[in-house]
Amino acid sequence: MSGYDPALVDDFLEHHWRYRPVDATFMGNRDHDHRLPPVGPGVLAEELDGNRVLHARIAATPEPPALGDRLDRRMMLAELEVQAAAIAARPRLANPAWLSGEAAFSIISLLLPQTAPVRHDALRARLSAIPAFLADGAAALAGTPTPAGWMRRARREAQAMAVFLREDIALHDEYTPDWDNARSGAAAAFERFAAAIEGLPDADPACGEEYLALIMKRQHGLALSPTEAVEQARSAFDRMGEELVAMASAIDGNRSWQDIVAGLGKIGPRTVEEAFASYRAIDMEARAAAPGLVTPAVEYGLDYRWMSPCFRRISQSLYFLFYRSPPGLDAGQGSVYWVTPPGDDEAAFLAANNTATVKTIHSVHHGGVGHHTQNARARVAHSRLARIAGTDCALGLAFLGAGTLIEGWACYVEDLLMEAPGFYSPEEEILLKQYERRNAASVLVDINLHLGRWTQEQAAAFYRDEAGFAPSRVEGEVVRNSMMPGSRLMYWLGVEGIKALRGRWKSDTQSFHDALLSYGHVPLAWIAEEMDRAGQLNP
Repeated sequence: MSGYDPALVDDFLEHHWRYRPVDATFMGNRDHDHRLPPVGPGVLAEELDGNRVLHARIAATPEPPALGDRLDRRMMLAELEVQAAAIAARPRLANPAWLSGEAAFSIISLLLPQTAPVRHDALRARLSAIPAFLADGAAALAGTPTPAGWMRRARREAQAMAVFLREDIALHDEYTPDWDNARSGAAAAFERFAAAIEGLPDADPACGEEYLALIMKRQHGLALSPTEAVEQARSAFDRMGEELVAMASAIDGNRSWQDIVAGLGKIGPRTVEEAFASYRAIDMEARAAAPGLVTPAVEYGLDYRWMSPCFRRISQSLYFLFYRSPPGLDAGQGSVYWVTPPGDDEAAFLAANNTATVKTIHSVHHGGVGHHTQNARARVAHSRLARIAGTDCALGLAFLGAGTLIEGWACYVEDLLMEAPGFYSPEEEILLKQYERRNAASVLVDINLHLGRWTQEQAAAFYRDEAGFAPSRVEGEVVRNSMMPGSRLMYWLGVEGIKALRGRWKSDTQSFHDALLSYGHVPLAWIAEEMDRAGQLNP
């Protein structure tokens, strides 16, 4: 048995990027900026062959003594194993929303602030490649049973991208007329793709227990079975429902918790300018409340800006994030956080940007002490893959296994600031409890849907009638659940894992959180094992 070679990470990434070049752009590698993913006949078989060879090479090496190498080796083996299973059970080329998403973000990824300046040659090359990419994808899908929600999402994305390419891309600061021929051809290709996939026969999106259990065990590192996770989440969901009632009664016996949460939407800025300023102001308050709890990243900037005009319409139809993790391989000096400008309804804008929402979601969950600090710490993690695993790509995280730490932390830190006296009002703490309950609800949908226990209609009814999701969000949530098994359970299970780990930490609160984030983007369960190995945990 030969020793572990850190250069295996380079081989792994080249294999990954060969089939996922848009991921490479988001991660900060520019070598694949001109390419789209291969989709022709035999692509998946070719990828699987390369996967098996690479997996065998890595598996033949001993566990490395160095922390970063050890985590890299473990992540590569887990990702390769799950990717191989996905090729057999959930091939991405059979998902029209994967095709529309990759095509759309192949362009958008080159236009975002974190990839500035625009690589014009690469942009034109990708625009020119879109017609063949979408035509080949549509041909492969012809007559194939496909979950109707996936088809509808793909058609919506394709139609929106056609409008973006015909109209709004010209609003980009670096637009030049030499994009015009290629963007016109790409727009027409998106329209043809939307028409070609309409009416595909429906299919059940459930992935089955074996595949879901593999994701939970190998990618997330969870010891729980899907059934055990459902039982825990159901118990917590019911308990938190009772807690919400008790919390509301303690504030005002004449108002339900739903009424109290609704009332928070009326508390906030009175003007658009005040709403924008509140993002930065509350972010600063959160950072000021953090000492003793966690060390916020101050060395890496966070720039709140109005969303660029060219993206304002397309952002409503795609997986378009107002805060996107910066490219780990080319991180620069900071991140851009976009604030969506008001439309015609200024009152709706102010309600959506009420103080409680800006505080919990924007300034804490995503902002200075949340994802932003997490990403800044990941940039200097010992593991090379932990620096980029949490990159937001076209459909979600680059490597799903990092999600229990990434989303677990961002949800956990919302509650953590309840330990800072006066940061939240009692009413805002009810809102946080509702968020926690919704995350437990998402575990139930994620697992029950993929085990075939719930239909999509039952999942939608549960989200709407029991979990309290806004009706406008329900279909999108169910489609997301159905497309990406194991992607919604990681929020609540991640929070629960962090709480359990904190209870075993031998030192103070701030050192625990700083140590937790220092590992970068790897499964929380692996961090627990490494902390235990280092003698930092009580039994």
